[in-house]
Amino acid sequence: MFKKSASFWLTLSLTSLVIPVSLVANNLRVSALENNTVIAQANPCAGKNPCASNNPCAGKNPCAGKNPCAGNNPCAGKSARNVGGPLAKELQGKPVVVDIYASWCPACKNIAPTLSQLKKQYGNKAHFVVFDVSDKAKARQAEARAKQLGLEDFFNANKSQTGSVTIVDPKTGDILSQYRNNNKLSDYTSVLNTAISQK
Repeated sequence: MFKKSASFWLTLSLTSLVIPVSLVANNLRVSALENNTVIAQANPCAGKNPCASNNPCAGKNPCAGKNPCAGNNPCAGKSARNVGGPLAKELQGKPVVVDIYASWCPACKNIAPTLSQLKKQYGNKAHFVVFDVSDKAKARQAEARAKQLGLEDFFNANKSQTGSVTIVDPKTGDILSQYRNNNKLSDYTSVLNTAISQK
């Protein structure tokens, strides 16, 4: 009889622990969802391009530090506002469009028509650099090329971000915009037009 009584109380005790833990976890999940909604609504970086010039993220970057812009924002996380300094001499004079590409990447396939259109439209007004990381051999070649172009630090920080396109000011190394899996042509053209007009 003692064995049945002990197992009954053990089961009852464990059940009483599971229910409050489940309730707490559900409440946290609901709070997190509510907080994300508030953050998204108050996000000064929301919109077309949080890293472009006429934008609250430009300059002092409110997306740094405590970061009200966390999430899918290119200003957030590791993404630096500079690639590590001025780029190689061969890239000077025109904005640089850097594409992190892999043949197996669905995002790369999604943005390919947009990049093709950009190359046609800005072929003589911008430099286009593609870092192919489809396999280890191509990634090593891309890394060597990045080093030659002054983009080594950028490449090392972003080589896993396939489907990303970054527009860089070659004189300063500042990142003018950075997108991942974005096929909206106007997002790129607005940044390129501004960069070209300032040259």
